[in-house]
Amino acid sequence: MARVSSPEIRVLVVDDDALVRSALTMMLDGADGIRVAGEAADGDEVPALVDAHAPHVVLMDLRMPRVGGLAATKRVRERPDPPEVLVLTTFDSDENVLHALRAGAGGFLLKDTPPAQIVEAVQRVAAGDPVLSPTVTRRLMDRAGADASDRERARAALRSLSEREYDVAVAIARGRSNAEIAAEAYMSLSTVKAHVSHVLAKLDLENRTQVALLVHDAER
Repeated sequence: MARVSSPEIRVLVVDDDALVRSALTMMLDGADGIRVAGEAADGDEVPALVDAHAPHVVLMDLRMPRVGGLAATKRVRERPDPPEVLVLTTFDSDENVLHALRAGAGGFLLKDTPPAQIVEAVQRVAAGDPVLSPTVTRRLMDRAGADASDRERARAALRSLSEREYDVAVAIARGRSNAEIAAEAYMSLSTVKAHVSHVLAKLDLENRTQVALLVHDAER
């Protein structure tokens, strides 16, 4: 998706719990530079609302009665010039989070995430910097597993990277931001951004979350 160029980030809130939607809407509408453009109670409502409101970010629940967040995420991300998707989950044993990330979701949040962090996450995703919580990402990755074919596929893909690009990919998998990578590797921020772009292009991936999952598969 084209990065946000307007001063206002439009968000579509998708959750089957009316109280959750109301709380998220009040919180996000109260933040500078963010406006809730619409709400959906189920994943089957998302395509029409994306057409109507052109949100920059879809804040997506996973478990909904008719069309769940996984299927809705796939549909959203398959569209031309799609909005970013930020998954919202209670993080029980739901491995669909992993599938959502592989489908192109920019990251995920827990429903008990503090309001200020939710606002920051929306802003980061809208700016093209997917949210990777190191602790939760690690727990999710531990659930994923990888068989021998997945592992070899991932390792072969990573061998296409230069040494510097590989180091950046591993840092992404560890949850490092561009600024943190730059500080730790003694590179300029612009150089890190260039390496990240090269990594995504060479691996044919959409975002940092998918890079992290690929590195994880290679290390299993």
